[in-house]
Amino acid sequence: MDPERSLDEATRTALNDSQIIDLTTTGRRTRRPRRIEIFLHNDHGQLFITGMPRADRKRDWIYNIEADPHVIVHMKQSVVVDVPATARVVTDPDERRPLIEAAARRWGRTDVPDMLRHSPLIVLTVDGSVDHQLGL
Repeated sequence: MDPERSLDEATRTALNDSQIIDLTTTGRRTRRPRRIEIFLHNDHGQLFITGMPRADRKRDWIYNIEADPHVIVHMKQSVVVDVPATARVVTDPDERRPLIEAAARRWGRTDVPDMLRHSPLIVLTVDGSVDHQLGL
């Protein structure tokens, strides 16, 4: 998608609704696209992705984002569109807490301390001029 082209209303609305998406990262060793299904959250205009807590390992998609933060968000529910974005891994506890708590509320989870310690967390910024149009 050309970042100078405006997003249509349906895409803006879809990005503002939390939902299941596919996320494509670039493999840190292979440089090949890696696509996973994951849940996109929106909390007061902040797009983010987290996951279930796992103390035993770090997810490959987090390693990939650390190596190359450019991702594609594949919307596939109310609209089908690919949206380029930049991902940032969030490690600061003060920045993590409100987003992890929002995800926990949405999922009905009560293990927030465990999620804070062991859940991956990235914040997404939609690339180019579309940020302003989304109000993000």
